[in-house]
Amino acid sequence: MSEQTADCVWHKGKAYRKGYTTGSCATAAAKVAALMVLRQHVIDQVSIVTPSGVTLHLNVEMPIIEGQQATAAIRKDGGDDVDATHGMLIFARVQLNDSGVITLRGGTGVGKVTRKGIGLPIGESAINRTPRQTIEAAVREVIGAERGAEIEIFAPEGEERAKKTYNHRLGILGGISIIGTTGIVMPMSEESWKRSLALELEMKRAAGLDKVILVPGNHGERFVREQLGLDCECVVTMSNFVGYMIQEAVRLEYRHIVLIGHPGKLVKVAAGIFHTHSHIADGRMETLVAHLALMGAPFVLLEAVSRCDTTEAALEIISEQGWQSVFERLAIRICERVEEMLRFTQSPPKCDAILFSFDNQVLGSSRPVAEIAQDLAGEMRC
Repeated sequence: MSEQTADCVWHKGKAYRKGYTTGSCATAAAKVAALMVLRQHVIDQVSIVTPSGVTLHLNVEMPIIEGQQATAAIRKDGGDDVDATHGMLIFARVQLNDSGVITLRGGTGVGKVTRKGIGLPIGESAINRTPRQTIEAAVREVIGAERGAEIEIFAPEGEERAKKTYNHRLGILGGISIIGTTGIVMPMSEESWKRSLALELEMKRAAGLDKVILVPGNHGERFVREQLGLDCECVVTMSNFVGYMIQEAVRLEYRHIVLIGHPGKLVKVAAGIFHTHSHIADGRMETLVAHLALMGAPFVLLEAVSRCDTTEAALEIISEQGWQSVFERLAIRICERVEEMLRFTQSPPKCDAILFSFDNQVLGSSRPVAEIAQDLAGEMRC
């Protein structure tokens, strides 16, 4: 298992251990398989650096070398967030060649994409963008620039384990997804996780910041850095705890709060849902349909959006029909909902919201994005 015992979230004197994602497992398995082919001997431990910068030292299971091909497995460890994939083996099979090209595919137990809306083509293996990049980069580092490799990621238990996930609702069939934007699984003891996020708010306030950007996760931080040109020191992850983090920001007397994220999370806030985990509430399509209807959108569009399984799929339909302005309306409504929540607060902070797509484009904002960025500039500028 991972040698990351010190990498924990602490709450009330108790340590909640972090884990690592299926993407990290696949990356480590592919890296060690490539190493075994080159060295022609079995390796029992491998190290990788996750996208979040954490180094993992992982035990290798079931290593096999067959000429220019090797197979290895890493056991998924969710830490104190025990999910459907916890404890299962994620395998990689790597075969070297002289093509100079690295190809990647999913095998047994890795799901296939059957619907639009999750950022992968229909028919593709459910290996998300970040794991694809980390797997290919890890193997390229091992084999050098001249060699090529065929990589197959597979999980014998994947099809059975996937029955305990929401993959079928997203149109991912036949197995699990290889996912993870940071490579690390945060423990989902809710109170400890919330408190760890609030501690970051406290640290930044103590350092003198009185403006903060709250994002659901890594995609929001990337948008802030690449599209707004702002120092990510001003960004705090709120996860699903939108209301809690806003209240904490008020307690700490922040003057300006900006919510930035994909509509898949933030559209819920426009409906007054301040805990955005799916087990609390959904209402994404209902909220989109209601606001489109108020704008006079045709019934055929409302019906099509209502049938979508993902916000990304709805975005595509809304864009095709030319109703993208609904996202500006939603951004404004998000701020109104925050103001309603804080209506009894003395001197509440200014609130703004920006919604963006998975390809990092602005969909809608409560004010012109340039104005919001200017308000946040100064000590926050990169």
